[in-house]
Amino acid sequence: MNRSTGLLLIAISLAVFGTYRALYLPGMLVGPVVPLLLIGFLLQAVFGIVAGVGVWRGAPWAPLVIVLLGVSIAATALIEVALGVIAFLRALLDAGVALIVTIVVARYVRQADASRT
Repeated sequence: MNRSTGLLLIAISLAVFGTYRALYLPGMLVGPVVPLLLIGFLLQAVFGIVAGVGVWRGAPWAPLVIVLLGVSIAATALIEVALGVIAFLRALLDAGVALIVTIVVARYVRQADASRT
């Protein structure tokens, strides 16, 4: 697979992930609102969609937004533990996988961006 196909798949995956997380938001507004959890999922949605658009357009800031997405996923998982929504080990796994995938994808996008110039 060449780099342009890989970047296209990454861009689509990021945008789909952001849209998926955005679908959580209406349900979170019904009943008692937990602001930290709402903010966490809102950030994931925004960063996912913006990162997808950035990778698709070849923006130089796309790796930074991918890192912000990974950090927001990890932080949301830890907030979910503090609120008792998910178990500690599950949140630790989610946060660890999010950070590892974030580093790999951001590095790939950055190297692909550098090879274009």
